[in-house]
Amino acid sequence: MDPRHKLYKQLDALDIDPENTMSARTDTEATREAASSGVTPQAIKKRLEEGLGATYVEIEDMSGGCGQMFEAIIVSPHFAKKTTLARHRLVNGVLKEEIAAIHAWTPKCHTPEEWEKKKPQT
Repeated sequence: MDPRHKLYKQLDALDIDPENTMSARTDTEATREAASSGVTPQAIKKRLEEGLGATYVEIEDMSGGCGQMFEAIIVSPHFAKKTTLARHRLVNGVLKEEIAAIHAWTPKCHTPEEWEKKKPQT
């Protein structure tokens, strides 16, 4: 028997529940699912402001609203004289529970002085 036929039979035998999907189908559903997991941009921002004394936090949900992939700009005086790795470890320590519940997390950490030089001019 051709190995592909065996694979196709195994795939056909899989029981897939259409109600148990990994991603949201609508913005409303995505908002509801993100809220039910407790991981929202607002929750992350609050935790960073409280845990790191962050003076500026910008969180972007890169997953289209389902709350599974976030990118962040974090400005904190606690990052002074620390390497990028040390800064990320500080952030990850503060957001340990949130990071465990999401798929991807990308922090960009700056001191207030670094951010003044880098921030977009308006």
